[in-house]
Amino acid sequence: MNGGSRRGRSGSRHKGQFESVGKLVDQVLGDLGLDGVALAHRIGSQWEEIVGPQIAAHCRPLGIRGNVLELEVDSPVWSQQLQLRKPELLAKLGEALGGEAPRELRFQVGYARGRR
Repeated sequence: MNGGSRRGRSGSRHKGQFESVGKLVDQVLGDLGLDGVALAHRIGSQWEEIVGPQIAAHCRPLGIRGNVLELEVDSPVWSQQLQLRKPELLAKLGEALGGEAPRELRFQVGYARGRR
């Protein structure tokens, strides 16, 4: 019985073609109607490339609500700094994600780097 179900699954993909796990996760989440979760996953997996290592060391994405990307920041000083740089961050997200990019950012203070 397992052979039949395996054939059904393998028939939908061509042999020899590899896809990244991240791309497959995005596809599955989209197929399940969880596009916001898929977008949050894509942002999280590209976060350092989008914002750079310095910002990524102090701030990480938590999730998306509507068009708002919620971010956790490790100190009030960084929260204030990033609030001032919000237009720059939104522009970088727009470059990386196109029309799917969040339109607003919400910062909250309170994570310790070791808790990830």
